[in-house]
Amino acid sequence: MKLHEHQAKTLLRSFDIPVPEGRLVETGEDALAAARELQGPPWVVKAQVHAGGRGKGGGVRVAQSPEEAAEAARSILGRPLVTPQTGPEGKPVHSVLVEEGVEIARELYLAMVVDRESALPVMIFSQDGGMEIEEVAARSPERVLKQPISPETGWMPFCGRNLVFRLDPLPPPETLKVLTAAMAGLYRAFVELDCSLAEINPLVVTTSGGVLAVDAKMNIDDNALFRQKRAAAMDDPSEKDPLELKAGASNLNYIRLDGNIGAMVNGAGLAMATMDVIKMAGAEPANFLDVGGGASEEMITRGFEIILEDPKVEAILINIFGGILRCDVLARGVLAAAEKTAIGVPLIVRLEGTNVEEGRRILESSSLAFLVARDISEAAALVTRQVSPS
Repeated sequence: MKLHEHQAKTLLRSFDIPVPEGRLVETGEDALAAARELQGPPWVVKAQVHAGGRGKGGGVRVAQSPEEAAEAARSILGRPLVTPQTGPEGKPVHSVLVEEGVEIARELYLAMVVDRESALPVMIFSQDGGMEIEEVAARSPERVLKQPISPETGWMPFCGRNLVFRLDPLPPPETLKVLTAAMAGLYRAFVELDCSLAEINPLVVTTSGGVLAVDAKMNIDDNALFRQKRAAAMDDPSEKDPLELKAGASNLNYIRLDGNIGAMVNGAGLAMATMDVIKMAGAEPANFLDVGGGASEEMITRGFEIILEDPKVEAILINIFGGILRCDVLARGVLAAAEKTAIGVPLIVRLEGTNVEEGRRILESSSLAFLVARDISEAAALVTRQVSPS
């Protein structure tokens, strides 16, 4: 689950990481009032959307007066913000964060992630803050420092020293102390909040030698939300795709993509292989939909309806290997969905496994028009025939 910047900063503050004073507002008038309450000039007005690169898209504005802050808010609110991470359609902005300006002496990068190669939480630190860390890593990998942290010992003082004493030039001792304290706080936040990502970019050193998290990004592991009540309450449904919301309400693993071939599969591995088949056929997958091994007829029906709600879908490929999920249950779910929603696109079905003959019999005895694939290669060939000519 992704958090907005202002939500991440609220959580970071509870772990003793300093952040600028700010106000979340939804109108230009409230932005005017917020700027008058906060220290300035300058003030910074930031769009609150789940996407990076907001500054490149015009979603971060600097104002020199409360009136400019209000005008900046009005120009951002209620409009789609297009950034390198949103796609051409952009994301609508419902609120902005008005913050006091900061006198910046230096910008740093700080983040916590799980490194799959070492199977350890790793702190990433760079003196090239305020930039995309991927760009820094590609251009100057030696400037991206990594400190693995043992879960057995947790954060140890030497972890911070290993990172901050490689800064060039080296900050004063007082600044080094608050930097390592911020690192310790970020590690605690990462672990205690069950984060998959906790990022501060930039972490700035102010002209007075202090440290502030000027921007923050935080993702919470969905599997841990049952115990992260405070973070779970911060979920913003308006930032999610409507079809993904519907799928989540039915406990379906659905991710909407930009392609033209819908897919319904059981098992994440088979789903990935099916998407590969679709791409090799010259098409693009319209979704990732793993109905899982324990899917009921009702879940199958709902998943099929969700696929059909995507206007980009030109054909649907059902690729089920019946183990726990029986093929006859899948067939009944497809028929139930077909009765509720007109299927105006070609349907390709490949069934194997438990009760496969019964599943095929159910489909064949129905009035549903579909194409049968006996194996994955035949499914690919049938998909190829459905792709619209470019």
